[in-house]
Amino acid sequence: MRAPSSDLPLVLDRVSLSAGPTTMLDRLTVTITPGAPTLIIGPNGSGKTSLLRLCMGLAAPSAGTVSWGGRTDRGPARRAILFQKPLMLRRSAAANIVYGLVQAGCPRRLRAARAEELLKRVGLLDLATRPARRLSGGEQQRLALARALARDPEILLLDEPTASLDPAATRFVEEIILMAAQSGTKIVMASHDLGQVRRLAGDVVFLVRGRLREHASTADFFERPSTPEAADFLRGDLVL
Repeated sequence: MRAPSSDLPLVLDRVSLSAGPTTMLDRLTVTITPGAPTLIIGPNGSGKTSLLRLCMGLAAPSAGTVSWGGRTDRGPARRAILFQKPLMLRRSAAANIVYGLVQAGCPRRLRAARAEELLKRVGLLDLATRPARRLSGGEQQRLALARALARDPEILLLDEPTASLDPAATRFVEEIILMAAQSGTKIVMASHDLGQVRRLAGDVVFLVRGRLREHASTADFFERPSTPEAADFLRGDLVL
């Protein structure tokens, strides 16, 4: 069962993130609330991955604060993150999920049934005994999603999880993401695919050069962009 406290809203207040002379995020303020997926978009180098790392707690801001449910010291027990290229453990697909269940504190007696349930959920039950590293790219991404969901996260952070997948594999992964969102998991996801943003997002965070240029509902962002950069981006123009 989940703890009664919540990691939402996730609030970044005037957050900057720097590495030496390079500023990845610059005085960014954004609030992420429960509900439909939040999609993070922007040109390459705009700070999408840096923002996800801050949301997970993998990086500390150089300035400003990040808070989860009103607290700044909350550990990542209720969050999970999945990067573009998932790391597969040298064991079977099922054992990869069991590993996630162990990390989440799932009792031993429940692990086998829970792993089977998660494999079925992502369409990999028939491949339970196959070495995870021998799965296709799309299958590995689905397995990584199942392993992340094994933590029963309140917030699931995804960094362009379909960027290297073909359309069929992308559709399967998107269906898993939508099912997770419909089950109450807050999805925060970076994407470069505007079609995907239209399909998945409830709201859009648009970054340019590490700065927040827009945070709007999906309909408002696509139909009524409020900044020249967003309008240019939607037209396919270069945004520098």
